[in-house]
Amino acid sequence: MRKRTSRDEADGDGEAGQLSSSLMRGLGILRAFRPGDSSLGNQDIIARTGLPKATVSRITYTLSALGYLHYDKDLGRYSLGPATVALGYSALSSSAVVHLSRPLMQRLADQTGAAVAIGTRDSLNMVYLANCRSESLVTLRLNPGSYLPIWRTSMGLAYMAGLLPDERAALIELLRQAEPENAGTIVRTVDEAIAQHDRLGYVTSFGAWHSYIHAVGVPFRPRDGSPLVAITCGGIAEIVPEDRAHSEIGPALVKLAENLALLLEGERA
Repeated sequence: MRKRTSRDEADGDGEAGQLSSSLMRGLGILRAFRPGDSSLGNQDIIARTGLPKATVSRITYTLSALGYLHYDKDLGRYSLGPATVALGYSALSSSAVVHLSRPLMQRLADQTGAAVAIGTRDSLNMVYLANCRSESLVTLRLNPGSYLPIWRTSMGLAYMAGLLPDERAALIELLRQAEPENAGTIVRTVDEAIAQHDRLGYVTSFGAWHSYIHAVGVPFRPRDGSPLVAITCGGIAEIVPEDRAHSEIGPALVKLAENLALLLEGERA
């Protein structure tokens, strides 16, 4: 499995003189925890971060003392501590975009029987910030904090469509460097998504990530300067067939983004 590229590996080269290596390593250890990880041992952290054993031991001790990690002495394993959890919830609760999008997302999830999510870029992946599901028993079970690839998903492609040309070109180059064996496919897939967004206002991904998943996405760039996000609606192919994606879900996502913009400006959607 390809190691997820860290932000310092992807973005930090031009600012190396201003970066704190200790802080970068500490954050890298926290980022080693993924959705579904109840705990990690030192060897797990070493494998995921590539840091030396002595460095991992020193930084995990510090993070534990500060409450960002919890150390189970009986198991000899670490889990995320209350300080980390509180920091994450504070970030989400302070986001007007996430807060105001939830009712709109839930409404669309109930209408379509699919899963609706909002996410943004984290290094060379997309990360879920919030999601809403219908009461359907068959729906995507991704949760806040889940990671998705950029160029294989509607969330990532919608995000790419919302970037400025220079930003997009820089990210494409990073993706090509990370996956040289797929360089041509990445460029072609992104180009097709941009053309589709220019034509329809949304992007689609049918079976590119997992063969049974179909999804539609739209970019959303808040006018208050908040980070660019992408909003998606997806599910198994039986729930989101290609014709329904174009006839119903795509236009509904475009409308959702328009309503969200009105709410952020203090108007009734």
